[in-house]
Amino acid sequence: MDTTTAKLKMYRQSPRKVRLVVDAIRGKKVNEALTLLQFADKKAAQPIEKLVKSALASAKNNGIKEEGLVISKITVDGGQILYRRRARARGSANPIRKRTSHISLELSHK
Repeated sequence: MDTTTAKLKMYRQSPRKVRLVVDAIRGKKVNEALTLLQFADKKAAQPIEKLVKSALASAKNNGIKEEGLVISKITVDGGQILYRRRARARGSANPIRKRTSHISLELSHK
């Protein structure tokens, strides 16, 4: 079976927010997924659209036909967490966790 993959690592948004967009396109045809991402009202839609286009270009370079390609597998995992501190009263500090995401995508024919 012809498959191609693409990955986006260290995307600076929490995995929980990115999964909302990813769940909407899982299992869809590539053209349908790109249309959904174009009109999605989420910050994560643009980098995921870029990732799908990258996987599509990779498929073309490997000689895989564009017609009938489906997003067979797409996962969002937590990446490295950037720890920061916010100053609070009486010299104390509260932690701030800036989360990142790793997104992996696989295209294949149905």
